[in-house]
Amino acid sequence: MRKYISNSRGFTLIELMAVIIILGILAGLIIPRIMGRPEEARRIKATLQIESLETALKMYKLDNWVYPSTEQGLQALVEPPSVGVLPKKWREGGYLEKGRVPNDPWGNEFVYLSPGVYGDYDLSSYGPDGQEGGEGRDADINSWEIE
Repeated sequence: MRKYISNSRGFTLIELMAVIIILGILAGLIIPRIMGRPEEARRIKATLQIESLETALKMYKLDNWVYPSTEQGLQALVEPPSVGVLPKKWREGGYLEKGRVPNDPWGNEFVYLSPGVYGDYDLSSYGPDGQEGGEGRDADINSWEIE
């Protein structure tokens, strides 16, 4: 009979403890950095949503020669307005893919003003606090500030 000599001894308790401690240190350094990213992702999403709404507004203007009024609001992009200057060539199916005006990433409605203070229209998200103005984390995201 042959004897097989095995050189595999497995891991010692000290080696396992060292790996667990190293993983704990790495998690302590990395997790706080990852936890700050959701807010940044929401701000990027709001910027992209504003850009998408701007594209829909431009298509609306191409068809109807004017932007929806403040009174008509962004809802004019999903259903024909019944107040103000009525569109002559409103696109069947609307101007937004999902057939509804999205809320910003914090669940608030976008603020639309036409004619705007900064251009033909102003489009804003008031950020996580839902209040106009704010600084830092609570700063507004405005169409006229997007590059």
